[in-house]
Amino acid sequence: MYHHSGSVAGRITGSGTGVLDATDAGTDALRYQRCTWCGTAMYHRLLCPVCQGSDLRTERSEGVGTVRHSTVVHRNTPAARNVSLVEMAEGFVVRGRVMGPPIGIHSGDRVRLSTAKDPVRGEPVFQLVDEPYRAWT
Repeated sequence: MYHHSGSVAGRITGSGTGVLDATDAGTDALRYQRCTWCGTAMYHRLLCPVCQGSDLRTERSEGVGTVRHSTVVHRNTPAARNVSLVEMAEGFVVRGRVMGPPIGIHSGDRVRLSTAKDPVRGEPVFQLVDEPYRAWT
């Protein structure tokens, strides 16, 4: 599914995919990469998308972000679910699922990484941080 160069794979620890890592407290951490040449943060890349550098170091995300896009998916699942693109505070974007009613997830919602696991795709699962204010127009 994902391929890593020797320099990146050697530094990633944790689960089989190397992106969710159990910590001492029993919670999960989201691991991402940062280019040592230009400082760009990215998720699951072989080369930096900005400078094409291959010297990437693995860092731990704080796990907070903002939903940039969310779609309700009805296929290959017994119930509707959302697929969201979440921009993390560190500057990278990750695809995952936000817990809650699929039609209740919107761009701009603040989320935090959850300890829940996505049983189907193995992608990160997030939960809403707070109920956002939405003006009625």
